[in-house]
This record gives sequence, C-alpha cells and structure tokens, in this order.
Amino acid sequence: MLNKGFLIAWLATLTMAAAHAAPLTIGVTPGSLADSVQVAADEARRQGLEVKVVEFTDWTTPNVALAAGDLDLNYFQHQAFLDNAVKERGYRFRSVAVGVLPNIGLYSARIKRFEDLKEGARVGVANDPVNQGRGLLLLQKAGLIRLRDGVGARGSVNDIVANPKKLRFVEVEGPQLVRALDDVDLAQGYPAHFVNAGKPQIAGAGLLYSGLDDSYFAIRFVTRENNANDARVAQFVRIYQQSPAVRKQLSASFANNDKLYSLPWTK
Repeated sequence: MLNKGFLIAWLATLTMAAAHAAPLTIGVTPGSLADSVQVAADEARRQGLEVKVVEFTDWTTPNVALAAGDLDLNYFQHQAFLDNAVKERGYRFRSVAVGVLPNIGLYSARIKRFEDLKEGARVGVANDPVNQGRGLLLLQKAGLIRLRDGVGARGSVNDIVANPKKLRFVEVEGPQLVRALDDVDLAQGYPAHFVNAGKPQIAGAGLLYSGLDDSYFAIRFVTRENNANDARVAQFVRIYQQSPAVRKQLSASFANNDKLYSLPWTK
C-alpha cells in the first residue's frame, strides 16, 4: 500500500513535469515585439524549451487571455499601461522583467527647430491618459511647456501651467499620430509606427527623442502572480535579453537606428 505522503509527492512531481513539458505560451502584438519574440522562441526551441507565440491585434485581449490562464505571459505593455489595467480590472499580475524601450519623438513636417515654432501652433498629442503624459514630458524637456509639479507621466493637457508660445493641443488616437503630422505643426510620434508605415526616414528625423530616463515606458514581460516564478519564464526572458539574434532583429525593426529604441537591461 502506497504511503499517502509519498503519493502526494509523486503526484506533485508528475504535475510539475507536465507543466514543464507544456509549451510556454506568450502573447504579443504585431511588429517589433512579435518579431523579436519569435526570434527568441526559435532560440528557446534549440535549447529545449518549446514556445508558442500568439499575436493579438488589440491592447485589451492579451491581458484578458493572461488572466484566464490561456497565456503564461504577455509582452506588449509598458508599466504605465499595466498599472492602469490593474487599477481598472483588478488583475493579479506581476511585471517580471523589462524588455525593449521604444522611444518616442517630437516630429514636424514644417519646422526644423523648436525656435521656429510660431505662437499658437498646433501640437498633436496622444488622447489616452497613459501615453499623453509621456508626450507632454517630452514637450517639457524641449522647453515648450511646463507641467504642474509632481504629475510626471500621469500629466494631461489640463496640467500644463506654463505655455509661453500659447500652443494649441490637438488630442489624437495614438496610432493616428502618424497621419496627423500633415495637419499639425508639431506632433508626438512613435518611431516604430513610422517604420511600420514604411516611413523609416521620418522615424529618424525627429527633433527630439526620449531615452533611458523614460524607462517607465519600457515594454514588460508580465505574468500572473501565481506563475511569476515559473522557471520557463525566467529561461525565456534570459534568452530574449542575451540573444545576439534578438538584438539584431530589434535593430532591424527600428530601421537600424539606435535613436529609436533603448535596451534598459543592458544599462
């Protein structure tokens, strides 16, 4: 007759073995993130870790799927987005590692220097609370506005306390800022969006870019709290961060221009 304690330990071992035999499933969004994760997944398979990559075309479903247990982790959101999702949905998630930091820039098809920006100029900024603050911080860095003390990345156009050029702000859906460039004098922009739109020359022509001081907006590897210590997750993150092939793919995804992105884990 089997000892009860032995049976429990045996079943636990089988469960753990089954878990490690199952593919690690990671959710991503198309573009630079999906492309780099796929390269890491290929490398992981060569090291004996089976990885399944699932692409989502929106920014809601990857968290829904993670919470439901359909994913082991996702890789599409920065910390500001994650904080907001946890606050709104009550997700029990954990950021377990940092990934690539897609920089943002200030772009214009009409001026070459901030000094040339006329009084009353129209400035395009993201309309969502997560990304608008990031753009406003870059405008503050450029010396064009000043935000209320302490608001940081959570600032909105309502937190602007100094606007010497009397700039007029146009709030635009983030993905549409690429198109808005023709309609405003200056715009917050995402270099990766220009690259994806087949306009890498514009991506590299920003007047000013964010950088490592903006690491709050680096993309995060996110798990549920109950699987944050999964050894497969740690192995995959290690492969992603250390693989020369992943770095080569990230560089290609950002038009081989290191002004357009940063690798926070290397600093």
